Amino acid sequence: MTGSNPTGRYLARFPSIAAAIYVALVIVFGCIIWTAIADILEHRAAVVSALDILDRLQGRRSIAAGIAGAGEGVPIGSPFLEGPTVTVAGAALLQRMTGAVTKVGGSVLSSQVELQGAQSKDGFIGVIVSCEVDQPALQQLLYDLEAGMPFLFVDQLVAQSPAAAAGSQEGRMRVLLAVYGQWQGGK
Repeated sequence: MTGSNPTGRYLARFPSIAAAIYVALVIVFGCIIWTAIADILEHRAAVVSALDILDRLQGRRSIAAGIAGAGEGVPIGSPFLEGPTVTVAGAALLQRMTGAVTKVGGSVLSSQVELQGAQSKDGFIGVIVSCEVDQPALQQLLYDLEAGMPFLFVDQLVAQSPAAAAGSQEGRMRVLLAVYGQWQGGK
């Protein structure tokens, strides 16, 4: 039976070579398994990292950031305008603008939502607001708009000084703001 298989006859005569080949094959297969497990763990770490970044972009705090105490002062909420339709998203943007103006003690004189414009094809919705705010409150208003959620971009800012005396710091400024936010569509 062993006459037809020369390799089998050779290994039968030298069992130490057969044992060495067996040990070498076990080591090679062990290395292949170790490499596959390391690759799976590396991909798992990349997925966890990507999920952590996605959670931060969507405004949720990650578990790692919560444990480490990092992420303090990060605005919470969606970075995009929310709403099932473009009209609802525009109304949400207008509500966000009105809230920001009243938060700094200002008053909205007029507003206009731009659902169709030059930037609307890229998914941006615009609001033009005319308001009155105190001079020191203008910087707070701009910071609140650009640092909060959703991400808003001030496209145009026109400020008119108060009609009071030229040397006086009193009075309210008339401000015209054009602000844009991105809408992701009805999800």
